Amino acid sequence: MKRIMMLVLLATVTGLAVNAQASLKDVFANKETPLFYFGIDFTNIKVIDDAAINAEDVVSRQFNGINDVVVNEPKKYTIADAFRKSQVDHDLSFVSERNKTVDPKKLNSTTASDFERLTQKDIEATVAKLKTGSNTGVGLVLVAEALSKGKKAMAVWVTFIDSKTKKVLYTERMEAKMSTAFSLRNQWAACIKNLIDDIDKKKFKEWKKKFAAE
Repeated sequence: MKRIMMLVLLATVTGLAVNAQASLKDVFANKETPLFYFGIDFTNIKVIDDAAINAEDVVSRQFNGINDVVVNEPKKYTIADAFRKSQVDHDLSFVSERNKTVDPKKLNSTTASDFERLTQKDIEATVAKLKTGSNTGVGLVLVAEALSKGKKAMAVWVTFIDSKTKKVLYTERMEAKMSTAFSLRNQWAACIKNLIDDIDKKKFKEWKKKFAAE
């Protein structure tokens, strides 16, 4: 009897350990494997050719507003559906703290090349500074690179991380179209919606083929 109980306990502990160390293969191959959403990190972002923008307001208010609307309207910003999950848990507090460190004076840019200036090493350095609490398994962070008024687009690095070690498991730069919404928050949030829609319609299949087969 003791032997059976020990085997059951070992199996339970092993199962928990496997779940805690979930890989990208697990996330894309198994609908039940959780994916944790940390939100949008704006600490690298440059706003290109938009002199009218209120940088102080963007840092103090808009960053949180954009992050909030994405999780508060799940029927519109369908992160769970895009990754074929019944739900995706989140905690925006970690990116919120990071986004407060942005210097408003460095937000604006008139340099077109700032739209494509980050590398994977930059993303790794960004993630290394992000607190993740007690979370384990695979996490999702959207690292915003730039928003260009001229291009009418936003560049974002879709980044999967090991939530415990903060190791970048995979990151890919994507561009999303900007909408003509009236408010700045809605314009930027629409970019994220378009990004999520692109993942849902195209990228998920590519990533599933790439990672589920590994």
